Amino acid sequence: MPQKDADFLKKLLATFKVEAEEHLKALSSGLLELEKSPDVIRQTVLIETIFREAHSLKGAARSVNVTDMEAVCQSLESVLSKFKRREITASPEVFDLFHRIVNGLGEILSGFESARTPDLKLKTEMLTQELEKIVKAAPLPARSEEPKTIEPKQPILSERPSSDETIRISVTKLDSVLLQAEELLSAKLAAGERARKLREVGTDLAAWKKEWAKVHSTVRTIRPSSERNGSPNGSPKKDPQVSKLLEWLDRDSTRIQSLESKLAALTLSADQDQRSLTGMVDHLLEDTKKILMFPFSSLLEIFPKLVRDLSRDRGKEVELVIQGAEIEIDRRILEEIKDPLVHLVRNGIDHGIEKPAEREQKRKSPRGTMTIAVSQRDGGKVEILVTDDGTGIDVAKVRSAVQRLGLVSPEETERLGEQEVAGFIFQSGVSTSPIVTDLSGRGLGLAIVREKVEKLGGVVTVETHAGVGTTFRMVLPLTLATFRGIIVRVEDHLFVLRTTHVERAGRVGKEEIKTVENRETIPLDGQAVSLVRLGDVLGLSRKRAAADPADSVPIVVLDLAGKRVAFQVDEVLDEREVLVKSLGRQLPRVRNIAGATVLGTGQVAPILNVQDLMKSAVKSAAAPVRAAEETTARRKSVLVAEDSITARTLVKNILESAGYHVKTAVDGVEALTALKTELFDLVVSDVDMPRMSGFDLTAKIRADKKLSELPVVLVTALESREDRERGIDVGANAYIVKSSFDQSNLLEVIRRLV
Repeated sequence: MPQKDADFLKKLLATFKVEAEEHLKALSSGLLELEKSPDVIRQTVLIETIFREAHSLKGAARSVNVTDMEAVCQSLESVLSKFKRREITASPEVFDLFHRIVNGLGEILSGFESARTPDLKLKTEMLTQELEKIVKAAPLPARSEEPKTIEPKQPILSERPSSDETIRISVTKLDSVLLQAEELLSAKLAAGERARKLREVGTDLAAWKKEWAKVHSTVRTIRPSSERNGSPNGSPKKDPQVSKLLEWLDRDSTRIQSLESKLAALTLSADQDQRSLTGMVDHLLEDTKKILMFPFSSLLEIFPKLVRDLSRDRGKEVELVIQGAEIEIDRRILEEIKDPLVHLVRNGIDHGIEKPAEREQKRKSPRGTMTIAVSQRDGGKVEILVTDDGTGIDVAKVRSAVQRLGLVSPEETERLGEQEVAGFIFQSGVSTSPIVTDLSGRGLGLAIVREKVEKLGGVVTVETHAGVGTTFRMVLPLTLATFRGIIVRVEDHLFVLRTTHVERAGRVGKEEIKTVENRETIPLDGQAVSLVRLGDVLGLSRKRAAADPADSVPIVVLDLAGKRVAFQVDEVLDEREVLVKSLGRQLPRVRNIAGATVLGTGQVAPILNVQDLMKSAVKSAAAPVRAAEETTARRKSVLVAEDSITARTLVKNILESAGYHVKTAVDGVEALTALKTELFDLVVSDVDMPRMSGFDLTAKIRADKKLSELPVVLVTALESREDRERGIDVGANAYIVKSSFDQSNLLEVIRRLV
């Protein structure tokens, strides 16, 4: 194939992929609405819309020769045609089939550019067979009932209002335009710095001119004095040197006035240029950002189907309510916040909302409600609330997990209120789940949610009420490009802190600094707040210098999710608009550093990562004793029961590479025999094994008094809700599905259990 044709085909396939994704989204949302709609007229409209989306997708797939998708769409059209004629009765099973078909089409779309694999061929055949079964089961229609398909009228160009005209532009190109527009911010800041420097020079010149005027008036008295003393008989006589000096001073006065006038004109011009450039750059940035501002609806459109699938998988009934989907936010923030939102919704369905029977016992509606509410706040921020009306967070279990992990002393934990204890769920390792599954239980998800939100310059909090429900609140900036930052100096280095995390900046008297349990603190609003030196946290060496004679020191108090730490700096300089620049792919993650910015002076200043700073501040004052304890601990022993030699070898190698002593067994009987003769710290078992399954093995372990407390992790291909619930019933501590298996997840689970 000629290169020109190959390039055209590549572009055509890329266009098809975008169009197909839109059709699949429309199919999914249409099916979800149809399933809920009680209005017969609305149902008819929705069925017609879904039918046309399937028809359009089939035509698009045919045009680029994606035969697998075309075949499935052809069968889907046949089913939908009978559905339109009411020959197929709407039922949960039928809608489940439709959603499986849409999911399958999505899988075909994901792999259509690669070679046609046997798995893809099998997937296509299975989908078409399912659809053909339901077509054959439906009664044949009377001839007179054959529906007529009316193609929608296509408006000619003159009928289309100009305000609705749109074009497709690559997001990559838009990102490039935005980045170039953002670079102009550096020019704006530099212009402001130049104008400020010129004003400083003008001020210095004015001060010097006053001093010079005093000297000039004194020098003028030299002329008559020198002339009187010029000759012995008192007759006037000019001194040539004095005359030259006086003439130069006269000329210099004129030059100074001219210089002052030119400097004033130059300063005025610089101020005008700076104001003009500021206006243009600000408007250009604002308009460019609007191009990349996407409504939340573009992200939230996946959630109705997500909630439906998860709730059905968990045997629950959940209604999703979405508010404020029209609010727009930076596309880059939407991309980053997608995973945290998905996790919070999954978490609410898995942990929060009860099953229908349990809800009825509590005199609740059998159908739970999950709400995602978006609202705009002042100061260029947006608030996202994720609320469920479930059972609420079990504060007692969180308190127990916090004590078990040693995050807070038992005495202090008991003093904390319920909402304060609930806030610990964002700590890594804290979980209330009785078992680890593919959805929850590792205590990592909410820690990752907080990390992502804070990386975006936002804050996440939680509020819960037993038996009523839980609300997660995220506050995020509307855009990532710029923010207001406070510039501080430590030694010879300048750093930038986001003002959103700065509670206050000022000075504190040295006499107010107290030492409590080997940590320096300062009084703040009636509380003792830890004080650390920013230079020590960043690992900067102290330069030897004379003691500061001042009675106070400059500090910056940072607040992150209600936790405050005061950082001592050498100087708090200014608050300015800051343009964020990444550190590049070579430095994707640098502790305590979130990025960098170029100041108006041209100097590069690191932007500090507040979340890292808070952690580093705690570590700098605490002695690392845990590492020493771990090195002296004995090597942990794990028994792996797995009938597949490939899977058995894989798990064994993973665990041995992580430092565990591993023994293997080919089934449950051999594993139980090994447990009777040797000591193990944990068991990792498959479920489907000959002679004795993993479920039976776990049940026998729990029934044995000597082994009853031994942790058991089930790693299996069985992923249905019933299998997971059976794993819980027999007493497994963790249930990991092989389809979502990841060695880091397995190791993290084992570390938590042993």
